[in-house]
Amino acid sequence: MSATAGQADGVRSLADRFGFEPNMVVMEMGYDEDVDEDLRDALTERVGELVDEDTDEVVDAVLLWYRDGDDDLFEILTDALGPLADNGVVWLLTPKAGRDGHVEPSEISEAAPTAGLQQTSTVNAGKDWTGARLVSPRGAKKK
Repeated sequence: MSATAGQADGVRSLADRFGFEPNMVVMEMGYDEDVDEDLRDALTERVGELVDEDTDEVVDAVLLWYRDGDDDLFEILTDALGPLADNGVVWLLTPKAGRDGHVEPSEISEAAPTAGLQQTSTVNAGKDWTGARLVSPRGAKKK
């Protein structure tokens, strides 16, 4: 197995930061023309094609692009949980502060627990986007 130049230097790629592995099933929600195409390319290079929200598959992760002014965050997070595997993760991608569509962190910290999720970390997801890693609390059972 060969490492890329970045991996050899100890620099983690975007796909590494998201914890995605080859052949994971990743559902994408909220796609629009403002998404970070470099991030999408890095993730699809790692996992293959992303599936859309109409999928019948159980998914390992959800990539959710969300902007201020989109539909209710709680409802969208609830929809994301439907096809998600028990140990799956939701990556909530929101525009960084100062960018169009920025979402206040308080909105995420209110909506995620109400939807049955907890935030475990954040990542710099590109020039204009921040990613929040949301998971079901340990010991929680899906309904």
